[in-house]
Formats: sequence, C-alpha cells, structure tokens
Amino acid sequence: MAFFGALAIVLIWVATGPLFHFSDTWQLVINTGTTVITFLMVFLIQQSQNRDTKALQVKLADLIIAVKGAHNKLAVAEELSEKELEALNAEYRRRAEHAMAALEARRKHTRR
Repeated sequence: MAFFGALAIVLIWVATGPLFHFSDTWQLVINTGTTVITFLMVFLIQQSQNRDTKALQVKLADLIIAVKGAHNKLAVAEELSEKELEALNAEYRRRAEHAMAALEARRKHTRR
C-alpha cells in the first residue's frame, strides 16, 4: 500500500509539472517531500530492526539456556562491556580455529 501511495504522489507531482511550468518550487516540493519521508523511514526501519534483534536475542538465550553444557553467561552477552565482549570473541575465535584444525586432521586421516 505504501508503494502505491508513493507512486500516486509521484504521478500527481509529474502531472502538475506543466501546470506549474516545471518551476524550481515545483521541483523543491518533491525534493523536500522525499527527504522528509526518507528521514522518517530511517527511524521506522531502525525501530523494526531493534525489535527483530531483541527477539533474536531472546530466542538465542533460550537455546543457550536449554542446551546442556552451554555457557549460560552467553545468554546475556549483550549486557557485557566492550572489553568483555572482545575477550569472549577472541576466546571463541580461538576455539573455532582449534575445531577447524581438528576437523582438517580427521579429514586427512580418513583420506588415507
């Protein structure tokens, strides 16, 4: 609906061009309108993304808590300080590299 509404506004604006002799004011109307709408849409999209991110965090927290042996402190990782997040990131990067090396070793072993 929003797309068709915007399309209608643009078509009306184009149709009124000859009426206003394609003046600078005529062009300014559409430029100002699109700028204001873009500005408002940024906030709408950001609010929607924040909501989606929060829902995703809740889902991941539930999975972390439900999995036996998982580190439950990760369920609230978004509340950690930047320094703590960097330390966790480095730790899990190291673990991932170790797991990748182990996987490669197993692949080489099974190829023989």
